[in-house]
Amino acid sequence: MTDVRKQQESNVITVKKDHRFAYHIYPELSFDALPEYLEELEIKDRRIVIVSDSNVAPLYLNEVKEKLTPVCRQLSAYLIPAGEEHKNLDEIRKLYVHLIEQGLDRNDLLVALGGGVIGDMTGFAAATYLRGIRFVQVPTTLLSQVDSSIGGKTGVDFDQYKNMVGAFHQPSLVYINIGTLGSLDERQFASGMAEVLKHGLIKDASYYEWCLDHMAEIEERDPEILREMVIGSCQIKRKVVERDPLEKGDRALLNFGHTAGHAIEKLKHFELAHGECVALGSVVAAYISWKRDLIDEDTFFEIRDMFVGFGLPISFDSLAVEDILAAAKHDKKMDKGTIRFILLKKLGSAYVDETVSDQEIAEALQFIKAD
Repeated sequence: MTDVRKQQESNVITVKKDHRFAYHIYPELSFDALPEYLEELEIKDRRIVIVSDSNVAPLYLNEVKEKLTPVCRQLSAYLIPAGEEHKNLDEIRKLYVHLIEQGLDRNDLLVALGGGVIGDMTGFAAATYLRGIRFVQVPTTLLSQVDSSIGGKTGVDFDQYKNMVGAFHQPSLVYINIGTLGSLDERQFASGMAEVLKHGLIKDASYYEWCLDHMAEIEERDPEILREMVIGSCQIKRKVVERDPLEKGDRALLNFGHTAGHAIEKLKHFELAHGECVALGSVVAAYISWKRDLIDEDTFFEIRDMFVGFGLPISFDSLAVEDILAAAKHDKKMDKGTIRFILLKKLGSAYVDETVSDQEIAEALQFIKAD
């Protein structure tokens, strides 16, 4: 075995849960190894449809097509207009039409080439077309590499309600090309960092501190540092997903920052990036944790201010606190009419709390309201 191959295998992350599913996450620095890993899925006599969007396709689609054409029977591509506003059932219907016209059967394969929107939509189409076919995640944004591509949650938005329609459908593998992070603009990259930092806050204080210690290299997008960071984040999510694949317990911890974040995202009509809203929601959750004496004041302000260091917002304007609170109560994560809030016991440890009051949430929102 070559040294390169040994290095590749040492970085492979395996997601498993008894007999129900097992797949690998491959963090690489290019697309070069993608054909080799897909061949393990026995696709030589199968059809592949690459699903991408109008932003990602010009950057990577031709390269991926060139690499995959020799290893399958037939290959086509389907493009969805870029943007959260296209994450809906109308676009899924158009994708179904393409899959039918291409003659895809249950043994064929979809490849999601893009960010979280493409991954969620492709996964949902795979879960529902012919009652379920295989798909592969090839995430090209930091947000999708460390979060949405792992764990099998798929779906689309419905009438401005984020991910309201969906299904759990595990990918056959996840192939992460760290090199694609170089094409992200500053805002997209920062959006992904919100999820990276969230993972440390809820599950691993040492990983969180590592991110702060390597802020300069991360911001410079050093490839090896980014690979180490992505591997660390994926490992945290892997452990959570393995324990709770269908979000019945611990997996809810991954929603830290999402209760208020999703409400702000919706009311801003998705003008803010998802990670920007997660950062705002995380500050809200950390504020409530501080006021409940779960974390001290210094820890709260460190959490708040570290988002700034990675280019993320810690305040919002042009929204009414009562409107955000009302929107949060329509979130799909509600349980028996109660908001399930994720709070911090300490740095690196979170828990689900169903006792957070409207007053506590309103006070935290008012604290970060800029106007």
